[in-house]
Amino acid sequence: MRGPAAMGHVAAGRPPRPGTRRDAFDRLVLDIVTDIEERWADRLGLVEYAVEDTPQLPDDWEPGSVPLSSLVRGSGSTPTRLVVFRRPIEHRAADRADLEAMVLTVLVEQVADLLGIDPSQVDPRYPDVD
Repeated sequence: MRGPAAMGHVAAGRPPRPGTRRDAFDRLVLDIVTDIEERWADRLGLVEYAVEDTPQLPDDWEPGSVPLSSLVRGSGSTPTRLVVFRRPIEHRAADRADLEAMVLTVLVEQVADLLGIDPSQVDPRYPDVD
């Protein structure tokens, strides 16, 4: 097939759908990070965001606990690095809505820790547990 019908999403003005679960997860993280960055860019400074499939755990790591993310604070010209681990989050999510909520929660809690504020201040979508 050739022509506009072959790429209907482009002809219709819509972006292509992600091809893999990894692509969809990356897009989800990017969308949330973009929203957070728009609100907090003046206070966050230089932050690198990354998605990795799984964390590298040392041999003496406590069995049964797997981190969902990692935050390494930067210093000087070294940026802060916030890494989200895709597979542990996907493993815990029951469906797409649950996955979106978990990614939002993980990112908001890490940014809140970085800024030293309550997570509910970082993003209004953060679930209020009061």
